[in-house]
Amino acid sequence: MSTESDRVLIQAIRDNFQPLDMPKPDRKKKAEWNRAWGELHSRYIGRLQAYVRRRLRDQTKVDDVVQNTFIGFQNSLVNYDEKRDLQTWLFTIASNKVTDEIRQTGRRRDQTSSESDDEMMDHTPDNRQRTPSADARSAERIENEARAVTAALRDLVKTWKRDGEFLKLKVYELLVVKGWGNNDVAAHLHMPEQQVANIKFQVKKKLHDDMRAANLSAAVFPELSEQ
Repeated sequence: MSTESDRVLIQAIRDNFQPLDMPKPDRKKKAEWNRAWGELHSRYIGRLQAYVRRRLRDQTKVDDVVQNTFIGFQNSLVNYDEKRDLQTWLFTIASNKVTDEIRQTGRRRDQTSSESDDEMMDHTPDNRQRTPSADARSAERIENEARAVTAALRDLVKTWKRDGEFLKLKVYELLVVKGWGNNDVAAHLHMPEQQVANIKFQVKKKLHDDMRAANLSAAVFPELSEQ
């Protein structure tokens, strides 16, 4: 179960979210969102980096996976149950992102751990770790990236719900939230793999178009480069 302070942060993030294209954003809500997101980011960045680093040696890939973990968490926040431990949820997303990274590069794990995941999931905050924003992105850039991706996916999901495209919603959840591969999704939903690939392309095109409209790099969502 999440700690009380985690629940407070999550509620603040939910309560103060504003779409990136909001005509007149509330500056007070924006500041509170930045504060809550920054605190959550700082609280878990060290543990996520340590967890991912045991599976990927390339530090650039480690940073990318951790960054995408936070974006994935932001995207899945609407489905997050606060009764579930936040760190477990983040580690689950990170694990899926690592698996996806390994599948994409077509290589085996660089390292295997002699310690269990439970041992890695120490609840003691690691305040010594520097955040990626200190080295690469400002807090504002992180906010813009997360909001842009969230808004794009939210619009796509809304369109599918309106049109009754519930199979696409299932495919989307397995591909984007759980990080499954095309063949796994096809087998699970008993559908052609090409159909899954078509839906994945639709998601990627929506994200690509919205990233360009927001003047953000496609590197925010690395899968966009795989056309």
